[in-house]
Amino acid sequence: MRLEGEGIQCAVLKPGEYGRMLCPKCLGGDSKERSFSLYISPDWENANWHCFRAKCGWRGRTSVFGSAKTLVPGQVNKSSKSKSSRIITEENLGLEPLCKELLVYFAERMISGETLRRNAVMQKSGDQVAIAFTYRRNGALVNCKYRDINKRFWQERDAERILYGLDDIKGASDIIIVEGEIDKLAMEEAGFQNCVSVPDGAPSKVNPKELPSETELVSLLPYIDSKFQYLWNCKEYLEKASRIILATDADAPGQALAEELARRLGRERCWRVKWPKTSSERVCKDANEVLMFLGPDALRELIEQAELYPIRGLFRFSDFFDDIDQYYKCTHEYDLGVSTGWKALNHLYKVVPGELTIVSGVPNSGKSEWIDALLCNINESSGWSFALCSMENKVRDHARKLMEKHLKKPFFSAGYSGSVERISEEDLARGKEWLNNTFHLIRCEDDCLPSVKWVLQLAKAAVLRHGVRGLVIDPYNELDHQRPPSMTETEYVSQMLTKIKRFAQHHSCHVWFVAHPRQLYQWNGGPPSLYDISGSAHFINKCDNGIVIHRNRDPEIRPLDQVQVCVRKVRNKVVGTIGDAFLSYNRITGEFTDIDQTAK
Repeated sequence: MRLEGEGIQCAVLKPGEYGRMLCPKCLGGDSKERSFSLYISPDWENANWHCFRAKCGWRGRTSVFGSAKTLVPGQVNKSSKSKSSRIITEENLGLEPLCKELLVYFAERMISGETLRRNAVMQKSGDQVAIAFTYRRNGALVNCKYRDINKRFWQERDAERILYGLDDIKGASDIIIVEGEIDKLAMEEAGFQNCVSVPDGAPSKVNPKELPSETELVSLLPYIDSKFQYLWNCKEYLEKASRIILATDADAPGQALAEELARRLGRERCWRVKWPKTSSERVCKDANEVLMFLGPDALRELIEQAELYPIRGLFRFSDFFDDIDQYYKCTHEYDLGVSTGWKALNHLYKVVPGELTIVSGVPNSGKSEWIDALLCNINESSGWSFALCSMENKVRDHARKLMEKHLKKPFFSAGYSGSVERISEEDLARGKEWLNNTFHLIRCEDDCLPSVKWVLQLAKAAVLRHGVRGLVIDPYNELDHQRPPSMTETEYVSQMLTKIKRFAQHHSCHVWFVAHPRQLYQWNGGPPSLYDISGSAHFINKCDNGIVIHRNRDPEIRPLDQVQVCVRKVRNKVVGTIGDAFLSYNRITGEFTDIDQTAK
């Protein structure tokens, strides 16, 4: 094989696709980069290759009937670029006017003789008569595509590939692109002459590769995939259009064609047509079927109602009207948040899926204890499960604290439990089952600190596998916060919190993130501000909710078992507001209760 003679191994490469491999010349350099691109044409007749390493740049081409030719870096294949397409005429192709049988065939498809004559649709006689669709530029014949009674297609060899009906879009600001020549004729029956058809049908799938720049296109012209070379050949016609309506077939290849055309021509100026159903089960495949089953008025209306082609990340509010309606009707169970379980706090703060709550407070103020109690309340009222990344707790100690809150009994008969009876073995069994069903632990057992990225990857797995609704990251300073030397801590914190918020929003999962305040000089014993959090003001800027937990240490101010929950930020006014709530802390069981409830 000619490629093997050049040292190129292509045993695993499929024709019609690009392959990436090590360059036989430079072997990818020191980094062993797979910089060598190889393309074999679908008919196995031609192959092109190019190494994109700057220090190599080897490229060339070969064919079944010719010898391999190597191009030096920066050289354009002038012979290919300047090669003239074959000159064809109606006479040397033996084209004739359409016979009566073919006119009847087109009439059955609702295509009139006038439309056929204007588009110079002809026939070619031989062993059997074939329809001849003539491709013209400025009135001159440049290609011809044939279709026989068995729906077999072929084109003239060595003729230029262009869009069918090209002269009809010259200077047009609005153009329509369809998948077949008969669809182009159908569009004309509906009153649209500014329509062209692709010459080679639809691809089986979308090419995921990014498009090269225009400079690269010029130098790589002989190597671009021949399936879409007609776009380059008609570039001056297409670049003038400000609105391109894609009316390709409704099947999967047709949609793949629309996606590839939009990718190459620019999604921002593309619109798409949605084909209607002819019955409860069947969708019209293309423009001609709409014309045949529903008539020209229906086809015209579909084109006039074409929708903007979706651009990833760019939307209109109408794209979300269903979601807005559901929000208005509170269709989703947690649209207005989940109760915290404390009357004193519910009017200030509720837990909404997809939000980020920053929790802070001076050391030993009860931040982690309060979050654990909140999770127990939410599980009891709403059945949520949670992922816990709690680096400061041993697993057994954390299990004890959670079970004490859930079972409302002390785990041990020790000094802190007083005369209250500890949990029984039956309680322990129930508590362990509850722990196992409610919480999923994210722990790094290696001798290193986990990163935020690592935590979020495991949290995503917990959402997908176990359906968790909440994630606790406790605390910030126990994570690995390596950052590039050029990045400030403020920039790092901003990017980190953005990643956490995206996780919360994409997975409809509430995240509680514990962050300690920096060392407080001349502390007066009051609750710190969220701006006191060590690292960056972004902790309060980026969060949806900001809470400070503060334990009273002065019996003259209020009882020592009272905990102040300071809600310092609530982005969503529907579910909360800024203010303080006071709860009573039970040291024996770790429970937090409303003060009026404690009094009773």
